Amino acid sequence: MFIERLPEFIGNHPVLSLGMVAATIALIYNEVSRFIQGYKSVTPSQLTQLINRQDALLVDVSALKDFEQGHIPGARQVAMSQMDAENPALAKVRSLPVAICCRNGVQSAQAARRLVKAGFEQVYNLEGGVAAWQRAELPLVSGKS
Repeated sequence: MFIERLPEFIGNHPVLSLGMVAATIALIYNEVSRFIQGYKSVTPSQLTQLINRQDALLVDVSALKDFEQGHIPGARQVAMSQMDAENPALAKVRSLPVAICCRNGVQSAQAARRLVKAGFEQVYNLEGGVAAWQRAELPLVSGKS
């Protein structure tokens, strides 16, 4: 059986075995961190449902120039420096669903973590950002919100 021959395989292929152990640990770490991050990553279609069914507030943390070039309809631009519980506009929606997006999903993940730390209960991050929204062929609007 496989288990009986495992020590022999490890002895004959130590580098391959260590690589497999490292890959397994990285995979477990990635999944555990996603589970405990406190916010949920959503796809463009899931974000659409969240906005339509739960009236989620959509916050775009892209730079103002990027935001004005094209953003998701209904999004409000908020600078990363304002992503905290002290922001009066955000403090009002602490218990409501808040979806965060940016150009590519990196800054919005940081913003989502900040909101979770600040006590927001329902935080969502658009995975892949506005770029993923565009790839899904969903509409963008330009100018200020």
